[in-house]
Amino acid sequence: MWLTNLLPPYGPTRHCCIPSAHGSIMASPMRSLLTDLSRYVRCFHVFLAKSTEHQTMKQFVEQQLPGLLASTGSGKSAFNILSVGGGAGEIDLQIISAVQASYPGVAINNEVIEPSADQILKYKERVAATSNLDNVKFTWHEETANEYESRMKAEKKSQKWDFIHMIQMLYYVKDIPAIIRYFHSLLAAQAKLLIILVSETSGWETLWRKYGSSFPTDDLCTYVSSANIKGILDSVGLKYKVYELPSHMDITCCFTEGDNDGELLLDFLTETYEFSKTAPPELKHQVLEELRKPGCSENRNGKVIFNNSMSVIMIEP
Repeated sequence: MWLTNLLPPYGPTRHCCIPSAHGSIMASPMRSLLTDLSRYVRCFHVFLAKSTEHQTMKQFVEQQLPGLLASTGSGKSAFNILSVGGGAGEIDLQIISAVQASYPGVAINNEVIEPSADQILKYKERVAATSNLDNVKFTWHEETANEYESRMKAEKKSQKWDFIHMIQMLYYVKDIPAIIRYFHSLLAAQAKLLIILVSETSGWETLWRKYGSSFPTDDLCTYVSSANIKGILDSVGLKYKVYELPSHMDITCCFTEGDNDGELLLDFLTETYEFSKTAPPELKHQVLEELRKPGCSENRNGKVIFNNSMSVIMIEP
């Protein structure tokens, strides 16, 4: 979930500080937004407020997920869920609610892999404030997906899971094929592995394919879309189905110089700390022009609406 899932993305170029004739700085070095997590969180909150991402995911979980998990827990006295990159738990609890509706009275074991202690704290607070969780056992692991894999192998553990989900988190994984292979190997019979990430038809794809090499990421994240994941799955012969989740984001404020929300959204879109202030003027101009184009956005009633579409990839055992 964008580092929350968080979500996304991505290849590096540096711009040196150039003193002007008056001794001031003409351009600052660009650096990854992920080097300042407090600003990242502020950007993410604006992103959620301006986009339909969580509403779209909630709708999918409520309306489509139960049918996709229809045979997964049949005849079982317990349903085991592994959340990889669970963030603060908002989508996780919606998933649990869907499982409860599909398998009433069945005990649920929900384990969460999440590297952020702050996110785990928020997750625990959300659980404490939520009713109807008496049949759910929660376990949190403060570690990355790779750290979890290493620990499980060192402890020689190989627990099987009925449902594993990775929502907006594969951007922060170094070896994506390896991590998919590992978690796929943990699926029980009839189980499912769900991946949600940006769609190859989204504005993210257009923006990052064209300008990703100009944005500074310090190898903290990688741009990946549904096209990449489908290619990986095809290459190893895994069976899967893809469901598109249309989503959009109002980025009109990005085009008002000095607008605080606009600057935070530009940071999030480019994964760059204070993009408006540190990007070379030509790059900033090109990115803003690109964001207006049909490949990224459409104009609705005078507003610039960014294509934030996601893909759900459901993988069979």
